[in-house]
Amino acid sequence: MVLLEFQMVPHVASESVSQYVAQILDIVDQSGVPYQLTPMGTILEGEWDEVMAVVTRCFKHLAEHHNRIGTHIKIDYRSGPAGRLRKKIESVENKLGRKLAT
Repeated sequence: MVLLEFQMVPHVASESVSQYVAQILDIVDQSGVPYQLTPMGTILEGEWDEVMAVVTRCFKHLAEHHNRIGTHIKIDYRSGPAGRLRKKIESVENKLGRKLAT
């Protein structure tokens, strides 16, 4: 199972990129892949081919309209069942003995 965190935005003259992030999040949300949105990126959980396909769809969407796209991808693979998107946080909270403001 893969946890993949990515950030993808076109290089544009404007300061705000939220309109492009919204377009990408629409693709992510419609994919059916479990995900978590953060202020600095999006985390996907699934099999390698599945999460990479979502990232590829996001890239192709932006590439239709932009000549330059910045992308950061971080991947953590671990054999085993799904559910790590939440279980990793729960593990830390259990060790602390309290819930975190996540």
